[in-house]
Amino acid sequence: MMSPQTVNAYYNPTTNEICFPAGILQYPFFDAKADDAFNYGAIGVVIGHEMTHGFDDQGRHYDKSGNMTDWWADGDAEKFNERAKVCADFFSNIEVLPGLKGNGEFTLGENLADHGGLMVSFNAFKKATAKKPLKTIHGLTPEQRFFIAYAGVWAANITDKEIRNRTKGDPHALGKWRVNAALPQIDAWYEAFGVKEGDKLFVPAKDRVKLW
Repeated sequence: MMSPQTVNAYYNPTTNEICFPAGILQYPFFDAKADDAFNYGAIGVVIGHEMTHGFDDQGRHYDKSGNMTDWWADGDAEKFNERAKVCADFFSNIEVLPGLKGNGEFTLGENLADHGGLMVSFNAFKKATAKKPLKTIHGLTPEQRFFIAYAGVWAANITDKEIRNRTKGDPHALGKWRVNAALPQIDAWYEAFGVKEGDKLFVPAKDRVKLW
């Protein structure tokens, strides 16, 4: 349970529910005065993130009634694990500080949820604006504003000590990597910003996470 003032959200597999306290429905997660590009990129991805938890490495072991059971076919589970390993390995290869790497297995569920949230929300955003496309604002296309809004959610100042603590004890990747490691897995991000081979965050298509 969370209080209404909590700036967070959660998915509960035993009740198959997602919860968004009032506290998260404010900037930088939500802005009633902003357009769909911003809100789908911010709170939309959070909503998709929590939905995806129902099908991540842990949530997938619960059925629609919240019972812990293996309801996936063997072949599906095998393919899921194979694709999820790409995500785990990618995050494990990130050097968060000199001599300290992330733990992709430990943060796998949250990283998969970020990936799913980005995919779900971006697709929903494109469908919602298909008949009435948004305009370019201050030189930024709607697609660019979507991803910038997502990045803004995880902007933070953090000490090296806190980086070490979170890397060892937080099942979420550091905010920096929820952006710089998550977005390079999304094909639409490359199209939005014209990212190409040779650019710093470029990941070859064959090496990107393709979970669903």
